[in-house]
Amino acid sequence: MAFEGLSEKLQGALRKMTGRGRLNEAAVREGMREVRMALLEADVNYAVAKDFIKKVTERCVGADVLASLSPSQQVIKIVSEEMTELMGSTNARLSWSPSVPTIFMLCGLQGAGKTTMCAKLAGYLTKQGKKPMLAACDIYRPAAIKQLQVVGQQVNVPVFEKGTQDPVKTAKEAIEYARYYQRDVLIIDTAGRLHIDEQLMEELARIKAAVKPTEILLTVDAMTGQDAVTVAKTFDEKLDVTGVILTKLDGDTRGGAALSIKAVTGKPIKFSGIGEKLTDIEPFHPDRMASRILGMGDVLTLIDKAAEAFDTQDAEKFARKGLGNRLTLEDFLEQMQSMKKMGGLRSMIGMLPGMSGKDIDVDDNAMKKPEAIIRSMTPKERRDPSILNASRRKRIAAGSGTTVQDVNTLIRQFEQAQQMMKQMMGGKGRRMRMRFPGM
Repeated sequence: MAFEGLSEKLQGALRKMTGRGRLNEAAVREGMREVRMALLEADVNYAVAKDFIKKVTERCVGADVLASLSPSQQVIKIVSEEMTELMGSTNARLSWSPSVPTIFMLCGLQGAGKTTMCAKLAGYLTKQGKKPMLAACDIYRPAAIKQLQVVGQQVNVPVFEKGTQDPVKTAKEAIEYARYYQRDVLIIDTAGRLHIDEQLMEELARIKAAVKPTEILLTVDAMTGQDAVTVAKTFDEKLDVTGVILTKLDGDTRGGAALSIKAVTGKPIKFSGIGEKLTDIEPFHPDRMASRILGMGDVLTLIDKAAEAFDTQDAEKFARKGLGNRLTLEDFLEQMQSMKKMGGLRSMIGMLPGMSGKDIDVDDNAMKKPEAIIRSMTPKERRDPSILNASRRKRIAAGSGTTVQDVNTLIRQFEQAQQMMKQMMGGKGRRMRMRFPGM
């Protein structure tokens, strides 16, 4: 899980410091030394860590905190606020051009996940009602154009390519193509290198001058720590990037890149890649990330994911069926599909307060077995599980690659869930529906 090591060490340092009742200046400074070590171990830029500790210490030794009846809450609040400020304060939204198409130019080193991120961004913008198009301007890496076509097809977004002709010419032709076919966003996938060189920078500068992109988004591998900050600084000096996209934030990320990039370059992190699927992209919210690192959860992002995954009409239909005790196994299958869209159980639990940064023993494949069992049933059996006699259960177990005991367990859990729903929608539910008729 992202920031697991940093989160654990920071929370441990804060617990030590705030577990003494009333605070004094010596306790604050001692605690801040441990926080500083946690930041440096997470590969946070030295100057950034030093400045962060200085600001937090100055605020923590103020009279308001030391005289407070709950200094622990005040300290955590201050650390959270300063960490949020460090990462950019607020979510930095994309800029849009007054004329069509808006052009986003993605750049970065080879291996950072730039080509995949082009498709992720295109898919994300499609959900926002935009009509994006991808342009293949990486003519050097073997199969780069083919890769962009494959991921573009997976998110149902067209890809403009002209083989190995001059990338500048391809980019200019892509703009005309986008205008002709009324695509309002053009995302340009540029060439990367294993390391920064002048030839690469010159080509990127020529593309920038030719197409005048609304945004130049630098794609950075979050797992590279301070190296990512160095890369960001160099690209910014050459191209004046407008924002950063952090990839692989779901991996064994120490946190150095996320906590240092904004402070060193002054450029905001706009998006983060949180998994391998093409839907695994989310806007970067500094306040939510700080909350997640400090173990306070990220309920707002969880709500956003739920709103995206669960169709409002389907949710209302599910609630009405619950009220009438008419839930079926087909309804449960639909709910499992929606939960999978939210990133799996481990991801969801990690966003709950008190669970962030902990080693959560949750099997993300836990829903595969019940899903296989339900899919092995006939439509009639899904709608009316009461007809599932011994021979039917044996057939379902064989068809789903499970055991009869697994089938029995699922049916028992379904019946318990029905009973629980009936109780929830009983007396209290009626009172709530009187207060909130829309429920």
